[in-house]
Amino acid sequence: MTVKLQSFHPPKRVLMGPGPSDVPPRVLAAMARPTVGHLDPAFVSLMDEVKLLLQKTFMTANELTLAVSGPGSAGMETCFVNLLEPGDTAIVAVNGVFGQRMKENVERCGAGCVTVEEEWGKPVDPAKVEAALKSHPEARLLAFVHAETSTGVLSDAQSLCALAQRYDALSVVDTVTSLGGVPVRVDGWGADAVYSGSQKCLSCTPGLSPVTFSPRAVERIRSRNRKVQSWFMDLSLVMGYWGSGAKRAYHHTAPVNAVYGLHEALLMLAEEGLEAAWARHRKMHLALKAGLEAMGLSFLADESCRLPQLNAVRVPAGVDEAQVRAYLLEKFGIEIGAGLGPLAGQVWRIGLMGASASVPNILLCLAALESALLRQQAPIRPGLAAQAALATVSER
Repeated sequence: MTVKLQSFHPPKRVLMGPGPSDVPPRVLAAMARPTVGHLDPAFVSLMDEVKLLLQKTFMTANELTLAVSGPGSAGMETCFVNLLEPGDTAIVAVNGVFGQRMKENVERCGAGCVTVEEEWGKPVDPAKVEAALKSHPEARLLAFVHAETSTGVLSDAQSLCALAQRYDALSVVDTVTSLGGVPVRVDGWGADAVYSGSQKCLSCTPGLSPVTFSPRAVERIRSRNRKVQSWFMDLSLVMGYWGSGAKRAYHHTAPVNAVYGLHEALLMLAEEGLEAAWARHRKMHLALKAGLEAMGLSFLADESCRLPQLNAVRVPAGVDEAQVRAYLLEKFGIEIGAGLGPLAGQVWRIGLMGASASVPNILLCLAALESALLRQQAPIRPGLAAQAALATVSER
């Protein structure tokens, strides 16, 4: 079989899944600018601006704030391999897929892992976490997911970080889906190691992981008894590249054009304002919620802990959810996500992240979903969703 190789031209998609989100033309244009060297003085200046913008976005004064060269999973691993050594004990709250990944990271560091399990679709229970901390005074670290992408659930980061401090443990917080979409107050929470991703509410392309480390976490890194198991993620080395001032120590070749894009995305977020961005995500969620409920659909997570930017929507009985997703992609160019783990086949994950959180996207998604469900003769109420969504937008 002969394959004709040619330039790749991706289809036009409306990205309303669990990530990535739609990338604004302004960010794509920034990434198309000429590449410079990763030690070029102009790029070093840009790195300083990225750091400043990330500090504002994380709401922190942490000196060690940077963008790890890699997706959110690389940021996650950076936190664990730097803060844990073999023989340490870590407590990990698991209420979805990404809590499970934290557990896997702890074990691969050679540390003991104590898990605090919660039903998928529920937030992490601070009382269960405190019981685990009391039972394991040797625990050096508490890890949890702030915004669980697999379930659309938001946990109480402030309470959990306070517990970690009370029991002399460092906190590691996954904000991959929350940063830019809901309040993330690193210094206000007293969080120690926080990581995120460029491709969700920041509306940049995948491939960079913003991270920030408190002075307590930096002291832990500096006082390690052995080298970090990963050379690439060893922050004692990376600090020399992302440190302060014009003179940087070569560590690796940064993804220069990707950093251009992140800088532009963070600049756009700063121009909108963090609180305005949080309010927009909330407003778009309420519009989507009104439309879905008018149609007769419901959510997995309770409203009290529901993420506005990641909506886990229950699949009606008798509906082939995979066929619905395929129909939306083929006929409307819309991508939504499937359920993971025990929720596979039971929910759709509809993202309203960054530039994807817009009224036109919501109306298109509602119309497409209604069309797909009617094709399967699902017991929904047609013709009401768009009007309900628009009424909610006009009210607020």
